[in-house]
Amino acid sequence: AGVNPVVQSLVVDGIFAGVGSVLSFLPLIVVLFLFLSMLEDSGYMARVAFVMDKVLRKFGLSGRSFVPMLVGFGCGVPAIMATRTLPSEHDRKMTIMLTSFMSCSAKLPVYGLLTAAFFANGSVIAMVSLYLLGIAMAAVVALILNHTVFKGEPVPFIMELPNYRLPSVKTTVLLAWDKAKDFITRAFTIIFAASVVIWFLQTFNMQLNVVTDQSESLLAGLGGMLAPIFGPLGFGDWRASTALVTGLLAKESVISTLTVLLGTTSPAALTSLFTPLTAYVFLVFTLLYPPCVAAIGAVKNELGARWALAVFALQCTVAWVAAFVVRMIGMMLGLI
Repeated sequence: AGVNPVVQSLVVDGIFAGVGSVLSFLPLIVVLFLFLSMLEDSGYMARVAFVMDKVLRKFGLSGRSFVPMLVGFGCGVPAIMATRTLPSEHDRKMTIMLTSFMSCSAKLPVYGLLTAAFFANGSVIAMVSLYLLGIAMAAVVALILNHTVFKGEPVPFIMELPNYRLPSVKTTVLLAWDKAKDFITRAFTIIFAASVVIWFLQTFNMQLNVVTDQSESLLAGLGGMLAPIFGPLGFGDWRASTALVTGLLAKESVISTLTVLLGTTSPAALTSLFTPLTAYVFLVFTLLYPPCVAAIGAVKNELGARWALAVFALQCTVAWVAAFVVRMIGMMLGLI
């Protein structure tokens, strides 16, 4: 149609590539929320909280904390808000700090892309290992917090158990649709905006001239400043560090950013950025580093700016240390 090549690049390489790559994972997200909605509507959530009380008390929490953490596998924002039902400040603060270690649904596209590209025959095992690692790290952090910042016993657990019932199809579908609608909304707002910003930064240099080599772009300069931090983890490339930064807006943005920067997220393109070991280390860091700005904002609303900053710093530290340890273990085992 004779459209300016720069505008064509914005639409095709920026908006369509960024937003489209995220929307392709919508069916996976819908299935996850369908099963979570079924658990909630059947009356099982209350019972699992009762069953888990004895286990969680070993980590300084009551069984009530289990429900917010379970909801955290769907989305961190409602999980943090669900801690309002906890009867003590001790349980509430500690649960909020641990909920972000649960792998929210927004990270599924990142897991799905990299595990399919590098662990085709073991993608399920690789993905499950990430969920288990998140739970294990939450347990370790809980033990440390319970003996340092949050000393004291959790409150006694008393709960009225509702009757079991068959999940209502209407309620289940409505709950799942509500979450899917939130995902679609973010795709066309936060991720749309992030894709446009990333496209702009990777297309122009400091003089606002269109670059032919991305390494000369504004984005390369910004990403290069952070790249040395991730060097010891094996992915000290400016494109990887940029993807992690945009992931703070929404975790799905990691995929849209890589798609925009690499032009595609085919296995061949990804192997120019990662090896199987560094891809898994990247996934470990993505799993454990701070959640999206919406979740951090929820922490700020519930506990204040000081606690939000503490959660952010804690997760950055835990993510970097855990990813470094995983890489060292992988190198000792001769993995690449």
